[in-house]
Amino acid sequence: MKEPKRMELPREVWMGPRVLLQVPDVCSRLRLGRRALVVSDKLTFKLAGNGVCLSLKKAGFNASYTLIKDADVKTVAEVRRLVKAGVDFLLGVGGGRCVDVAKMASFREGKPFVSMPTAASHDGIASSRASIKGGRGPASIEAQAPIAVIADTLIIKRAPHRLLAAGCGDLLANLTAVRDWDLAHRLRNEPYSEYAAALSVMSAQLVLEDAGVIRRHTEESVRKVVKSLISSGVAMAIAGSSRPASGAEHLFSHALDLIAPKPALHGEQCGVGAVMMMYLHGDDWRTIRDALRTVGAPTNAKELGIPPRYIIKALAIAHRIRPQRYTILGDGLSRRIAERLARATGVI
Repeated sequence: MKEPKRMELPREVWMGPRVLLQVPDVCSRLRLGRRALVVSDKLTFKLAGNGVCLSLKKAGFNASYTLIKDADVKTVAEVRRLVKAGVDFLLGVGGGRCVDVAKMASFREGKPFVSMPTAASHDGIASSRASIKGGRGPASIEAQAPIAVIADTLIIKRAPHRLLAAGCGDLLANLTAVRDWDLAHRLRNEPYSEYAAALSVMSAQLVLEDAGVIRRHTEESVRKVVKSLISSGVAMAIAGSSRPASGAEHLFSHALDLIAPKPALHGEQCGVGAVMMMYLHGDDWRTIRDALRTVGAPTNAKELGIPPRYIIKALAIAHRIRPQRYTILGDGLSRRIAERLARATGVI
């Protein structure tokens, strides 16, 4: 018999125009307490965080806020000190940094948190994983899933299209991540969930099917991407790891973060990485490339703004980022093979 398994999923998901108005009701219904802390940054606080604070106060909550600049260990520690001073729950209102800091601080302090993204740039909005700098490495670490996700599509629509396109890149990466996961299952006997894998692939397929709609950057575009990002996060919760959405393409992105003078957005790098990893898997990499082009995401080094030599080096060292995670990269690529791969797919 298999070992018992725990799945942590959001209890409520609100998505659509003006769902920001639902915040007090959601927090009351979930009985999160009366002392709330909004984690935001300077820009997203003006965009949404201040409105969240005011609506909570109007409903009788004791709401305070903190503005962050980075998603690093020091910032998490500072937010944890605020929580210890008297906070019942946190709300991450903003982009990935705000959500991840709220996620990690709440996890460390044993408090619930609500995810309120202002951009649809990656699948961390509903997952239990957080990317915090200054830890053991660039890879994401386990935290906790949000107790609720409130994604106001009108607010997210106001974010630059580049962020929405980056979210599509992160989703298309699921196609290669699942193949890597299946490979590790067959070659290394790694635990594998067909349900989580299917949900992850479906999240990516929605982007392939609706790429033209997404490019138009309408409220419908945002809704489709957010829906896919949430289902991708749920797939990771079901699997109990980031395997359904993170494979060799993410290792490539993390490697770029380490060596490139000016890395691109996470989802942008993962999308380009997925093109190359699908080539290694011997499958239809052009479909991923074409979908990225359609939504307006980068497909090569020039569009990423990263010199080709860093692409080659990142491919060559990517397998070292998480050596315990087996992928199509195996024991690594030589510089010569890495360059050949990048040229064959038009990345350089």
